Amino acid sequence: MNYLVKNIYGKIKNKKVAVEVPGSKSITARALLLAALANGESVLYNAQFSDDCKTFIGCLKTLGIRCEIFGTTVKITGCGGVLPVKSANINVGSAGTAARFLTAVLAFSEGEFTVDSSAQMKTRPILPLIQSLTGAGAEIVSTDGTFPLKIRGTASPKGEISVDVTQSSQFLSALLMAGVCAKNGIKVSASGRHGTDYVDMTLNMMWSFGVTAEQDNGSYIVNGNYSAKKYDIEPDISAACYFYAANKILGTDISVKGVMPHSMQGDIKFINLLKNFNGGKVDMSAFSDQALTLAAIAPYLKEPTQIVGIAHTRGQECNRINAIITNLTLMGVRCEELDDGVLIYPSDPQPAQIQTFGDHRVAMAFALTGLRAYGIEITDAEVCSKTFKNYFEVLDDLTKKLTE
Repeated sequence: MNYLVKNIYGKIKNKKVAVEVPGSKSITARALLLAALANGESVLYNAQFSDDCKTFIGCLKTLGIRCEIFGTTVKITGCGGVLPVKSANINVGSAGTAARFLTAVLAFSEGEFTVDSSAQMKTRPILPLIQSLTGAGAEIVSTDGTFPLKIRGTASPKGEISVDVTQSSQFLSALLMAGVCAKNGIKVSASGRHGTDYVDMTLNMMWSFGVTAEQDNGSYIVNGNYSAKKYDIEPDISAACYFYAANKILGTDISVKGVMPHSMQGDIKFINLLKNFNGGKVDMSAFSDQALTLAAIAPYLKEPTQIVGIAHTRGQECNRINAIITNLTLMGVRCEELDDGVLIYPSDPQPAQIQTFGDHRVAMAFALTGLRAYGIEITDAEVCSKTFKNYFEVLDDLTKKLTE
């Protein structure tokens, strides 16, 4: 479906509105895995049920993990670090977290497994993780370094493992969380430049489930077992960011229920950035999911906006730097592509059909531009279901409340 954004600039009568967003996808994915590997029954509250998380749960069920869903609550009976099955075929779809996290778990589990994915996921990086896992002793046969993967796992991997996180910190998170499946534990070291916020989230959540990853000269030592628990999942800060970005360009006071300033999600940095940012240079390597969001509102800022540190986003759901340049150009916005980012000049966006490239964040971000410009239409708007299925319904309700 296509979605024509309502231009509400200058029509706002009620500035103060509260909205709700789903639970965090990043936290949900990690909680699902930790609960699946724990001893006993865990209960996860406010879980996100986007396409990605539904896919993750489906894969866990195929691997013999009992999962029961009650609204936004999930009960999971863990396997104690030893999968109930010795063979299985799973399909991770387009879910990057499921792809990386479950690949590591299977590599550290006795048995033979096949992991396939969507065509989109086949274009996203996985090779550095494969190299780390084969170096640790797992046997992995892949097609050109991507899915499908045939995995012969081992519960006794080599003790010391290294991984390059330049393309994604999820590689390191995967190894850390799956480390409990190794009978004698593992020691992991990382190389390459990448933000560590999501790794810090992983470590915090592992601690919550009873496993502390000790640090030794830059390496992480993982040993022990997860314990089942009741766990509350924070609202998705990545989803919340769109509404705080709307405040920046509309002069509104939209708030998102449940968002706290001490969130462990890295994208809280974007909300803090917005408070005083009106153009300039910003390194978004630590919260790169919001590069699209900033790019979408950058034409309305007072000074040119230079976003750097996001070269790796060329390998995400789509080439996000290309998506930024393509769509800003379609709107007549002056912009330039950089080696590691973009430069965007203050402009007056013109009517255009936004090309989403199958990427949920492209669709959601550029809807913001249309809140202050006429004729901005989002093509294939349904792609938002990957993380926020009812985003455009929430946006419709929000614009109604702001203008009535």
